[in-house]
Amino acid sequence: MDRQSHGRGRRDRRGGNRGKEDSSDVRLSKSMTYVLRHGASKMGLHMNPDGFIFVDDLLSHPQFRSFSLEDVKSVVANNDKQRFKLRSHPETGRLQIRANQGHSVQVADLELRAVDPEAPDFTQEAIHGSYLTHWAAIRSQGLSRMGRTHIHLASGLPGEQGVISGMRKNCDLVIYIDVLKAISDGIPFFWSENGVLLTPGDSEGKLAPCYFSRAMQLKPSQCELTLE
Repeated sequence: MDRQSHGRGRRDRRGGNRGKEDSSDVRLSKSMTYVLRHGASKMGLHMNPDGFIFVDDLLSHPQFRSFSLEDVKSVVANNDKQRFKLRSHPETGRLQIRANQGHSVQVADLELRAVDPEAPDFTQEAIHGSYLTHWAAIRSQGLSRMGRTHIHLASGLPGEQGVISGMRKNCDLVIYIDVLKAISDGIPFFWSENGVLLTPGDSEGKLAPCYFSRAMQLKPSQCELTLE
């Protein structure tokens, strides 16, 4: 199916096709997430130092040829975590896209905003979502950015006012971070454009357990966990 006919199919959607189209959106979102966070160079796509790639280059790649510009715009607009940003190139006007956070590749300028303890939106505690199977290691070793450039944190639990991203919704463990204490020790924090709190951690890419203020099991029922 060519891009034009695929786009028409989306505009003429009917209830019977909704599940198929939703599945197509999910597939496109996951593919774009991989390319824009991790795999552009592996797929032969040029990423600018600021993390943007040209949308027409993306759609010309064999993996994306079944999708249209309308599909890309729809996924960007409707993504519940606002993972992506579209913009026109300031000089050429060509449409570009990038991921707002979550990269494993180094991006020089993601337009991150440094967290300021004096700012009105400063949050004393930030939350990292994980899974109980990892709690023993996290409690003893701290959080690690692993293969990514930042550790991801949220300003609240999923579903709370203003919280759209920062952790997976199926997390059954949350660790609360004393942001002010970490900043006082020289660890920087940043806001991404979609409201995720990011930190590169210390020189080893970690947030040590000394910055944990509390931890909680979320499922199957909520209960406080000991930090000792």
